[in-house]
Amino acid sequence: MKALVCTEFAPFSSHKVIETEAPKIKKGHVRIAIKAAGVNFPDILMVQGQYQVKPPFPFIAGAECAGDIIEVGEGVSHLKVGQRVAALPGVGCFAEEAVVPAEICVPISDKMSYEEAAGFVMVYATSYHALKDRSDIKPGETLLVLGAAGGVGLTAVELGKHMGLNVIAAASSQAKLDVCKDYGADHGINYVDEDLKARVREITGKGADICYDPVGDKFAEPALRSLKWGGRYLVIGFAGGDIPKVAFNWMLLKELDVRGIHWGAWIPRNPKGHMENMAELMGLYEQGKIRPRVSGAHKLENFADAMTELVERKVMGKVVLTM
Repeated sequence: MKALVCTEFAPFSSHKVIETEAPKIKKGHVRIAIKAAGVNFPDILMVQGQYQVKPPFPFIAGAECAGDIIEVGEGVSHLKVGQRVAALPGVGCFAEEAVVPAEICVPISDKMSYEEAAGFVMVYATSYHALKDRSDIKPGETLLVLGAAGGVGLTAVELGKHMGLNVIAAASSQAKLDVCKDYGADHGINYVDEDLKARVREITGKGADICYDPVGDKFAEPALRSLKWGGRYLVIGFAGGDIPKVAFNWMLLKELDVRGIHWGAWIPRNPKGHMENMAELMGLYEQGKIRPRVSGAHKLENFADAMTELVERKVMGKVVLTM
């Protein structure tokens, strides 16, 4: 099979798709013929040796995928050959086949394309966990979303609106803000040209109740300071590059909460809650209340083009690889 095999940590553009042996089936696992795979910032960091998880060499990159089950391992009874599923094993997805634990496979709607499914689990489950399980949201509150047109950002806009929040989308261009508006944003802030803190205050009067931040870097300070008394700041990630350092007195002065969101580490601690969340998200998709946005699709061999689009902040929604 063809796969993006990493034998050393190096810039993503130096890696190659090669022919390699397909993985053997294991007890409790299924084999998926991959039709599409989502591309995420952690994939780029991992192949470059900059991610907190460093798999042993050689490894196949790619955290999430969607496709058809073509083989079922011993002990698996709830899945069958021919079933359409999405999975997020963390590695192994930039390939034509993957063997993954049956317990992490999520059956997908017949209405959902493989491209949509390949980019669904990570971004929607992250945002749903952040807003539902970690935010103590109340309908009518204001949610500020940074990086709002990106993979997780756009799902936070969409889910936040569905959950009854007033949503302020912050992004780096008018084109991105237009996409956010189409997904439910009530207001938009171009934080390249506008003062983020001042605009949030102008829109809300007293400040935002919640900030969803997958960007970090230089936008964290003005976003944190734009929160109202008792606001909640959700730390999702650091796509902007630098991990921000903030003064604790800001939290003291307005009794702010800073809450870390580590969805991947939460799953094994609450597998039942995760499966309930996934069932609810699939239900929302079936009802037409959420609609995954695929910004672009590239062939597996052109993985570097997809990663370049991510690095250059050209992606609005998700970018995927197709097999």
